[in-house]
Amino acid sequence: MVHSSSRDRVITECLAKPGAAEDYPFGDEVAVFKVAGRMFALVPLGPAPGSVSLKCDPGLAADLRGRYAAITPGYHLNKRHWNTVALDGSVPEEELLELIDHSYELVVARLTTAQRNQLMA
Repeated sequence: MVHSSSRDRVITECLAKPGAAEDYPFGDEVAVFKVAGRMFALVPLGPAPGSVSLKCDPGLAADLRGRYAAITPGYHLNKRHWNTVALDGSVPEEELLELIDHSYELVVARLTTAQRNQLMA
């Protein structure tokens, strides 16, 4: 049962980000997490163990794919800027949480100053 709780933890972490919203633009099967209307995480809701797709700096993305078999180029996304992480327990939870933070911060960094200030309010 560990795997479904990994997905629950990912969803909880994504929703905990300032201004984060959960959306279903691709149907009921994929939870999409956005900040100011921009995606920072996609979590398919299908069978365990599940996965999460996260925005990632291209250099770091390539490094992570080299270190973990569970991290692959983003599924149905820009493969240079997105990684998909299988929630099979092989990526340490602490690192996974850092990758969620990294994805969120990349998106927030591209927002306007006014949008960022609104998040911090």
